[in-house]
Amino acid sequence: MNSNNSIPEMENNKPYSPKAAIPKEDSEVAKKEFEKTKKELEKLKGFIIKKYGKVIQSMSILPPQSIPKFIEEEEVPEDSKDAVHVLIIIDEEKEKEINKIQKEIVDEVKTYKQKTWVSIKTPAEIWEICMDQKFELSSAIAMSFPLMDKGLLGALRVAEIHKSLVLQKFERYVVSYVFGGSLVRGEATADSDVDVFIVINDTDVKRMPRLELLERLRGIIYQYVAEANAIAGVKNKLEPQVYLLTDFWEAVKDAHPVMFTFIRDGVPLYDRGTFMPWKSLLRKGKLKPSPEAIDSFMSMGDQVIPRSKRTLLSDIFVNIFWGVTTPAQALLMLNGCPPPNAKKELVRDFKKEFLDTKMIEKKYVDFIEKVVNTWRDYEHEKIKEISGKEIDKLLSDTEDYLKRMKELREQIEKKTSGQTIENIYKDVINLLKTIIGNVSQEKLIEDFEKKFVKKGKFTNQHLRILKEVIKARTDFKKGKMDAHKVDRARKDADKLIGDLTEFSQRCDLASLEKGRMRLKFRDKTLELLNCDGKTFIFEGAKINKIGAKIEECSPEELEKCITAQKQKENVEIDSKVFEVLKKAYGDFEVLI
Repeated sequence: MNSNNSIPEMENNKPYSPKAAIPKEDSEVAKKEFEKTKKELEKLKGFIIKKYGKVIQSMSILPPQSIPKFIEEEEVPEDSKDAVHVLIIIDEEKEKEINKIQKEIVDEVKTYKQKTWVSIKTPAEIWEICMDQKFELSSAIAMSFPLMDKGLLGALRVAEIHKSLVLQKFERYVVSYVFGGSLVRGEATADSDVDVFIVINDTDVKRMPRLELLERLRGIIYQYVAEANAIAGVKNKLEPQVYLLTDFWEAVKDAHPVMFTFIRDGVPLYDRGTFMPWKSLLRKGKLKPSPEAIDSFMSMGDQVIPRSKRTLLSDIFVNIFWGVTTPAQALLMLNGCPPPNAKKELVRDFKKEFLDTKMIEKKYVDFIEKVVNTWRDYEHEKIKEISGKEIDKLLSDTEDYLKRMKELREQIEKKTSGQTIENIYKDVINLLKTIIGNVSQEKLIEDFEKKFVKKGKFTNQHLRILKEVIKARTDFKKGKMDAHKVDRARKDADKLIGDLTEFSQRCDLASLEKGRMRLKFRDKTLELLNCDGKTFIFEGAKINKIGAKIEECSPEELEKCITAQKQKENVEIDSKVFEVLKKAYGDFEVLI
């Protein structure tokens, strides 16, 4: 389908192109003639779209081999056989203006050199052609070359191609090939689905079970869908529904609404004398449901009241239960609690976190408890129905509850935001003090900029974040910060805290590495660590301290010395340590 302003050339087995009508002899002459024809048609197309674009559904060029059929149909002059035949389909409501529109277009055509015949039809006239079983004409319309199309022509074309593929494969089994849906209702667009119904004759099948026949044919029919779409070159998705003739007739007798709609609205692209008789019988009121079908449909009415009550209960209780409990769970998580089970732990945890801390009024905890208990009663079928008054009360209480939950969220965010800002500030300041020393906030900023930023150990971005964290804390205390600003400050601070931590750890490692060494004895290698004026030796998982002799040491004492060493630049090693080691283990070699 093409809706642009140029007429593309189509390949073989695609909709008709004017070029196909030009003899192959003298190709240069043919080419020039084609270009003239194309130019004239472009001009005509522009004129028609400009003047009638709002009411035209499609405009196309009919295949030359179909012209005699249309001439016979419309009783037009014989000399029009040699003309380019343009078919225009207009909206149904403009049917009375066809003669006027046709005259204006014909007057325009007379000014062109190209001999052109114009036919104007409504969709209803196209469907009438199909129902008159003039399938050669409907096929020619479907496979005409599109100059402009809003969806009808493309949908018709993909159905026609699919029908041809299906009939070519197993025509003897196909009773009817009918399309319906939006295409017939006049609602087709460039990407509407195309609903087609295919009825398969299973009355004389003897070699295989009927269902096996259905599945085999259905599989092949569905395989042709992609091929039909590819050949048609449209976006419309074909949606075939395949029925066995006997099943279809049983469904009609049982008054199945889908079948009645299919017969009433469907338009055949192929029929072996079955679909149109069905349509005629339906119009005359001869297709009537069986008594069993009437009983079945009437019984549906008997169930409407209890079914509606069940649906009402389900909608009310499901929506209110989850609408009440889910926000409560969310606020508990916001307050730092794990999400509780809505039916068992929610009321208990909500009461503990918010009522006991005087953040919420008792009536809202009572309301949550009421909703949870009502849900349990509904699940156990203790509640069979609910009055309109009860529904109004539930909805009113729920609305009040949800409004209060939004206010509670603001309270929680204010509290947690204050804690977040304070924690961020403490983490940053403590890390800076570890690196720079225990000085005032102002001195920390000054030294950080002078000793670390300007020397390239940290960036200007780190300095900016540091100042923003301090400012965020000040603003929050003044009530100028909301939850979103706090969250942005936290995200920025995460980078600064991570980089400060990494820098501090590198400094610690560097300090410790100065006092670390490995000693190789005859049968083992041991590691020594010198820190805070003391020496420790590691033998497997065992930690010993070396003084006048080797004695056991606790991890706490080692950690205390390591922490003290971090504040010192130099490592002190007592030479007597090596004498003690030689006496205990023998001669050794220093590896590191």
